[in-house]
Amino acid sequence: MQLRIVLARTQHLCHNAGQELLYGGPHVKTVVFSGVQPTGLIHLGNYLGAIRNWVRLQYQYESYYCVVDYHAITSAYEPSHLPERVLEAVAANVAAGLDPEQAVIFVQSQVPEHTELCWILNAVTPVGELQRMTQYKDKARRRATVSAGLLNYPILQAADILLYKGTLVPVGEDQAQHLELTREIARKFNATYGETFPEPEVLLGDCPRVMALNDPAVKMSKSIPGSYVALTDEPEAIREAIARAVTDVGPRPDGTMSPGVANLFDILEAFSPVETVERMRQAYAEGALRYADLKRVLAEDLVEALAPIRRRYRELMARPDAVRDIARQGAARAREVARTTLAEVRQKVGIITL
Repeated sequence: MQLRIVLARTQHLCHNAGQELLYGGPHVKTVVFSGVQPTGLIHLGNYLGAIRNWVRLQYQYESYYCVVDYHAITSAYEPSHLPERVLEAVAANVAAGLDPEQAVIFVQSQVPEHTELCWILNAVTPVGELQRMTQYKDKARRRATVSAGLLNYPILQAADILLYKGTLVPVGEDQAQHLELTREIARKFNATYGETFPEPEVLLGDCPRVMALNDPAVKMSKSIPGSYVALTDEPEAIREAIARAVTDVGPRPDGTMSPGVANLFDILEAFSPVETVERMRQAYAEGALRYADLKRVLAEDLVEALAPIRRRYRELMARPDAVRDIARQGAARAREVARTTLAEVRQKVGIITL
């Protein structure tokens, strides 16, 4: 499986998973940062687009993985549910393979330097750059009122990354535009106040965009019922979701797969043995593939692959104090770095220390 880096001004070399991934030159320290919203579940799109990369990278580089609860409050939510959602997100990520001994796993709101740096970065970010963000425009069209938080969402995201001087950001393909803005913000700050921040690169996985099972024209989403399989779903729920997935009535005249079938094959390649994938592709090429067979095999391979994650998640959620300890210890480690960076930033922008 290949990891893909979106190339910018620095040089990179990427090898297969399990081999060393080199970033930048000999004087560039590789720091990985990424975040996940506490929305109550993690689905296959989250896992394949980002979290599986996080697990690989934590053993190679200094890594920070954050549950971004301040980002979460820019959309409609139930305040009484948010604390539980945060713990669920921490538990799900640990269950999916993040190791608190290897990576810093923490909650955004527990490190106040994030919001202070966000305010400072507001001063070097043009409003026009925020207004052109695709996610902002899409969400704004669906809302009666638009908050400043939604508009400034990418600045907080930039602060999250730059606070740890992140150089490599494993995210889904839909976040690439926000990461380009982070690079621009870093560039503007450096030009105004002196060299401070590296310009981070986006790291895309081998399956950067998983589409909705019930509508392969849009990406898999927690907000679309029937579109996803969650990592913690019970076996029968996984089988039902895959069985209902959209396919097509046969190969297209040009020989290409329909979006629904291609999406199922993407998931198959991520979770099934190589020989299974080859057998299914051969059957498809020969026009002999029954989609019911494809779905049955995929569902059973998913059930098997996700069983350890589901089991570990249940164990963690049965011990919420242990989950809180993971987050508290991670926040303490994160603050050591965050305070150092913010002290440097405050000195450069002329904030007085009394």
